[in-house]
Amino acid sequence: MDQNFSIEEAVNKLWDKMDGWMEAIILKLPNLVLAVLIMIVFYFIARGVKKLFNKFLLNRISQKSIQDIISKMIFVTVILFGFFIALGVMELNKVLTSILAGAGVVGLAVGLALQGTLSNSFGGLILSFMPKLKINDYIETDSVKGFVSEISLRNIVLRRPDNNYVIIPNSKFVDNSFTNYSLSKRSRIAVSCGVGYESNLQEVEDLVVKIISENFEQKEGEEVEFFFTEFGDSSINFMTRFWIDMVKSKEKHAETHKAIKLIKSNFDKHGINIPFPIRTLDFSKNTMRIENNNSSKNQPE
Repeated sequence: MDQNFSIEEAVNKLWDKMDGWMEAIILKLPNLVLAVLIMIVFYFIARGVKKLFNKFLLNRISQKSIQDIISKMIFVTVILFGFFIALGVMELNKVLTSILAGAGVVGLAVGLALQGTLSNSFGGLILSFMPKLKINDYIETDSVKGFVSEISLRNIVLRRPDNNYVIIPNSKFVDNSFTNYSLSKRSRIAVSCGVGYESNLQEVEDLVVKIISENFEQKEGEEVEFFFTEFGDSSINFMTRFWIDMVKSKEKHAETHKAIKLIKSNFDKHGINIPFPIRTLDFSKNTMRIENNNSSKNQPE
């Protein structure tokens, strides 16, 4: 059956629909304005709550990384609370339900796609709440040494002694072992040397122990240790171990430097020889004579 298409009727229906939309927008406009005001108000509330927590509660937490993470979580939580209230004012409760349902599916998909990123985030949380790792600690991993400069949800930043920065993903850092030199103020170091075979070994031991004890304070439960370690090619080698104040590698280098100078100067005063390897090249007379004979045979007659 033929139906006549009327442009005028179609235009009238379109205008009626647009009138309905305009009416709905005008009716919802106060709700929209109120929702925007609510979001603005909750933004400033979130900033205020964040500052209050930083001032009165978070300052009691020694680790700055934990302070940063908690303050960000507080800020986001207050903003989300304001967002839900704004949706309720706009009478979008059904939309909110749909958003939460969709967020679960999207969150699962994103979680599978971003496993590495999420593992870094969880690693950052673990590192932030780890009591034996703090900002400015001097640590050593399998590949780098440096001061902890920053701990974030993605990576840990180390400042090396040469003032260059190394960024390590949290997931890799958490899975590997590291040494924290800042946990203990006292560490034991070893200095090795060698003396000639003609030396009085007991005199060497007594002198080294006396030198180290007088120049490096040993506290209760600590002592200077001395051990002869081997018969070397040109010397009898020994090792002395003692305790120093050390929270970073520079202190170890400085105290080792001091101990070596003291041992060398006192050995010189007491006539104790620190030998060094010597190579002797032996050119026998027979070899020289053979070479001369061979060279004479090659001469023309």
